[in-house]
This record gives sequence, C-alpha cells and structure tokens, in this order.
Amino acid sequence: MEFTERQARIVEIVKNSSPITGEQIAAKLDLTRATLRPDLTILTMAGVLEARPRVGYFYKEKKKTSPYMDRLRQLRVGDFKSLPISIRENISIYDAIVTMFTQNVGSLTVVGEGQTLRGMVSRKDLLKSTLGKTDLQQVPVSIIMTRMPNIIMTTADEPVLEAARKLTLHQIDTLPVVEAFIDEKGEERYEVIGRFTKTNVTKLFVQIGSLGAQS
Repeated sequence: MEFTERQARIVEIVKNSSPITGEQIAAKLDLTRATLRPDLTILTMAGVLEARPRVGYFYKEKKKTSPYMDRLRQLRVGDFKSLPISIRENISIYDAIVTMFTQNVGSLTVVGEGQTLRGMVSRKDLLKSTLGKTDLQQVPVSIIMTRMPNIIMTTADEPVLEAARKLTLHQIDTLPVVEAFIDEKGEERYEVIGRFTKTNVTKLFVQIGSLGAQS
C-alpha cells in the first residue's frame, strides 16, 4: 500500500509512541481529530495499525495481510458509486446553490453535451461567490467552477481504496466517476457516469465491518 505523506507520519508516530490515542496523534501533527479520522480508518482497515478501545493505536509488526484489506482490494468504485448530480455551465450560481441544497450534496458536476465533464463546483466555491455584491441570478456557474484538467477523477474499475486515498489526499468530498472517449476532433474527453464520495466510503466501511462481525 502506498501511503500519503500524512499517513506515513502517522505510522511513524504510532511506531515510536504506542499505545497512543487519536487525540495525541492529532496534537503531534497540529491537526484536529476529525481531520485524521479518514487516515486512521484506512490505516486500521489496511492492517497497518491496530485500534484498541480506551487504549489507543498500536503499530502492527506482522506482515500478514488483513482480511479487511483483502476485501478492499477486490472492491471497485463501480460497485459503490452513486448517481451523478450534474448541472450545465450556463446556469446561474443561484440555481446551482438551489440544486446543491435540494439534492443534499457537497459538490456538483458541470457537464456539456453527452454528459461530458467540464468542471466541478463545491460548497466552498458557492459560499465564496455569495461574498460581495455579485448578482447570483445573473452570473453563470462557469465563472466559479474548477475546470478541466484540474479535476481529480476516478473510474468504475479503480479500487475503492485508491479512490478513498484520492479523497483524503486532495481533501475533497466527491470524485466524478468517468469513462474516457475520443471525440470527433481526436481529443480525449470524459463522460460522467457517477460520483464517488466520502459518504460512499463510510457506507463501505460500515458494510465491511458488519460482515466481519458476522464471520
């Protein structure tokens, strides 16, 4: 498993200070416990760390693969992705805000013809746009969206563990799930076929944990 820089630091801290609580790890990194929770979950599920209630985290010296890790490696994004919540880039920022809150999502995918990926809009993007005197009903969402190629994506056949790593590494809540194709000009484009979110990851961990409890 390839660690992010922060995950590698967590492992080193636990190696040197076992047992150590999540709060103590967060203090050493000058971060909040909530910020570290996804990293600690991934490292524990991967069998690198062991969590003991009311004691803390231990580094696992054994090289034997965790059964949870074996399950994770077999799972693909396509099995857990959600339906995409998409908008067109010419709609107003106001309409984008309405869509985000009525659909109860943290990010919106901006698409063109044929569900071609054009950009992404996050809750933070929309919040920033409300500052100042911007007429939200007149300004198109294309003004504030993150455009291609600066979008972190995933595919249906990517391992869920790698997709979860992208969410953690880039501190985002949604990855558009795409299929690549070549357009009439010979350029590579991406069709949006779903979304993979932190909520999907949480549901996945709960499902795996439930299976483990039954075995």
